[in-house]
Amino acid sequence: MRMQTLTALVLLALAGAPGWAADAPPARPATLQDVLAATQPSDWRRPDPADTLYMDLPGGRVVIELAPAFAPLHAANLRTLIRAKYFDGLAILRVQDNFVTQWGDPAAGAPEARSLGKAAATLAAEFERPLSAELSFTPLPDGDVYAPEVGFSQGFPAARDRRAGKAWLAHCYGMLGAGRDTAAESGNGAELYVVIGQAPRQLDRNIALVGRVIQGMELLSALPRGTGALGFYEDRAQRVPIRAMRLAADLPVAERLPIEILRTDTPAFSALVEARRNRRDDWYHRPAGRIDLCNVPLPVRMAPPGATTP
Repeated sequence: MRMQTLTALVLLALAGAPGWAADAPPARPATLQDVLAATQPSDWRRPDPADTLYMDLPGGRVVIELAPAFAPLHAANLRTLIRAKYFDGLAILRVQDNFVTQWGDPAAGAPEARSLGKAAATLAAEFERPLSAELSFTPLPDGDVYAPEVGFSQGFPAARDRRAGKAWLAHCYGMLGAGRDTAAESGNGAELYVVIGQAPRQLDRNIALVGRVIQGMELLSALPRGTGALGFYEDRAQRVPIRAMRLAADLPVAERLPIEILRTDTPAFSALVEARRNRRDDWYHRPAGRIDLCNVPLPVRMAPPGATTP
């Protein structure tokens, strides 16, 4: 019955026909809210605590999910840095309007720079990865300017080139990247940025994307813009201190946030995509009939009381 309901949602979103199923009374076309209301616990997933970062700022907590399927070396190095409390007491140094919020060590590259400890100083460039059978990919039906094909993989916005046998993550709003110098192998995860503006897709396959923010984006996107070159804060008093960064796996279970993310490999997600491609909420008079990769919402919620999610 659930599969029939979700299939009906997809068909409704595609065709705009009234009704949920052939034997159901007429109803308005499916909306995002309808799709989410029809989901079941199996449509949601909880991020791995070993890949979930909590960054505590004066304004609250930012929650980040790492993407080890695309950047395993960077994910491992970040875990090492976080467990050594490398980021504690550092700061957000740069907020460039319509681009990125960036944080790290203001003394990086100087003799007084904070020690990386056991973390690697440089890493191989993880700009793309080989396609493989275990790498799930839910393609979008519309074209893309930057890649032969786009969609979602492992819950992240991604692109692929099947002829070249490569896949990579895309610079959508909220994506987390590891800063680097000119050399491709010069990044290590000690300098991080989050996209806060229109998707800078020209950066795809030129820098390692290592995850995305799943909660607390407003704490990064609403910060005052820096007035220096590239949005750096000229006055150190403007810098936003990082109180702590921790892995969820290193906290007691009772202190972990019960966050759930809608899976991107289910009929429910396909229904969501179609509902957003063809908006038929009462306010819309002309559905677009297509959607850009970075405009597909990725719903996140707190798990209902007593819920168990795969």
